[in-house]
Amino acid sequence: MFSGSIVALVTPMTIEGAVDFDALKSLVKWHIEQGTQGIVAVGTTGESATLETDEHLAVVKAVCEAANGRIHVIAGNGGSATHKVVALTEALDALPIDGFLTATPAYNKPTQQGLIAHFKAVAKATDKPIVLYNVPGRTAVDMKPQTVAVLSELNNIVGIKEATGDLVRLADLQAQVQPGFALLSGDDATSRAFMLAGGHGVISVTANVAPKAMRTLCDQALAGHGADALATDGLIQGLHRSLFIEANPTPAKWALKRMGVLATDNLRLPLVPLTQAGQASVEADLKIAGLI
Repeated sequence: MFSGSIVALVTPMTIEGAVDFDALKSLVKWHIEQGTQGIVAVGTTGESATLETDEHLAVVKAVCEAANGRIHVIAGNGGSATHKVVALTEALDALPIDGFLTATPAYNKPTQQGLIAHFKAVAKATDKPIVLYNVPGRTAVDMKPQTVAVLSELNNIVGIKEATGDLVRLADLQAQVQPGFALLSGDDATSRAFMLAGGHGVISVTANVAPKAMRTLCDQALAGHGADALATDGLIQGLHRSLFIEANPTPAKWALKRMGVLATDNLRLPLVPLTQAGQASVEADLKIAGLI
């Protein structure tokens, strides 16, 4: 389940700033047609920080309905307060999701023991599988491989999205976690190398705009076809960079609008529309990738 090309899905919004559920369901259908193997609903790229809890639940429910069992759905359930993450997990648990993606608590800067206590509390709130998410660039806390190894001993903590882009970190994880623990890249730019080195897939921002190419890249890399994977990745390496040229998911939403997949690229404050310079960069990389 937790392997291959998994998209960190954007949350479409109307001009008024409401969730656009019709566009959301169309987006899920498009990903299924394009070969995406899993969807993370309401992760960081889904603007989880600006959605109310009822909206968060409604978006995940709508993704599940649109997926209708045709693609795995993973719900983002991260947060900074453990009791709030537990409550959200319990609420999401009632939906037909396949698992959770749980980020380290942002802003608090807990110790490694604090991280262990946090994730143990979340794991007790559900029987469904949990994928840890280590993204120190956003949360200001780095979950060390030794901590991941301890958590991998829990029955329903089954993998990690590792977003440091550090391939030495991958080797450390491989040496310490329990057998069968899923190792997923959270860094598009290094995901090819990550998979060729034994990782199991990627939870991807680039997959929002280049889902077919990301699926092909994952298939090639996971099969050990390094030269083919290099060629595929070469076409989208620019996107790996330019989709982060301004705050994610700002460039990805603009790209989807430019491609005609979404009608709008609306965001919620404090995110603002992509600048002209950013638009030029993303457009150039979309052309290189053959997407416009």
